[in-house]
Amino acid sequence: MKLLVCVKQVADQESRFKPDSRGLWYDEADLAFRMNEYDEYAVEEAVKLREKLGEGSDLTALSVGPDRVVEALKKALAMGCDRAVHVKDAEASTKDPWQIARAIASFAEGKGFDIVFTGLQSMDRGSAQVGVIVAELLGLPCVTTLVGFEYENGVVTARRELEGGVRAKLKLALPALFTCQLGLNTPRYPTLPNIMKAKKKEILTMPIGDLLDEGPLSTTSKFYAPEKKGGGLVLEGDIAGQVDKVIALLKEKTAVLR
Repeated sequence: MKLLVCVKQVADQESRFKPDSRGLWYDEADLAFRMNEYDEYAVEEAVKLREKLGEGSDLTALSVGPDRVVEALKKALAMGCDRAVHVKDAEASTKDPWQIARAIASFAEGKGFDIVFTGLQSMDRGSAQVGVIVAELLGLPCVTTLVGFEYENGVVTARRELEGGVRAKLKLALPALFTCQLGLNTPRYPTLPNIMKAKKKEILTMPIGDLLDEGPLSTTSKFYAPEKKGGGLVLEGDIAGQVDKVIALLKEKTAVLR
């Protein structure tokens, strides 16, 4: 069985973000980067299935982005992927979900992948579109928001989470694509021996131009932080005095009590 898992490298969400010089994305200077959280669940599920299937199965990790995304691919290899593909694109942040999905689908087309795993969405752009567009382009059935996965004799039993915590159970034959989210599994930490083994695994690099010759369907016109709002006000004194102050403030700042 041939498996493909797609990963993205994103800035750590605890970072202090500011627009870049073009005002179209965030400035990457001094930021720490990591594998997208939802993609970690995808890699873990793919590796678990690879381990279950044993010999004869093959797991490829793929990422689109600049040179730095190799670190995310190395982590995927250390977690248990057999090989990795780096679709090199220094301008990946300017591409819309359609373009990223088109590149992934162009790579996967004709290679006979039985299952494609992706994260539900990326932590930076958050479109939740790439996985489902890849499925559409490849003509695959797609299960999103995956929280349960079982494979047996060519059939997958999948559980997905709907709004309000409601869950749905469905079965489907392969090939298929699955987008993974929190609750599906607990991603493993790469051990030192596996990190060392990963150094010997293949990382194929190809330029984005080999896979994509289509322009964007949408473009980012502006990237900016929300406007700062006024700070809070701490009232001190006894309760009766604080109540009087609150009423006075409401009369001053709003139309309440007028």
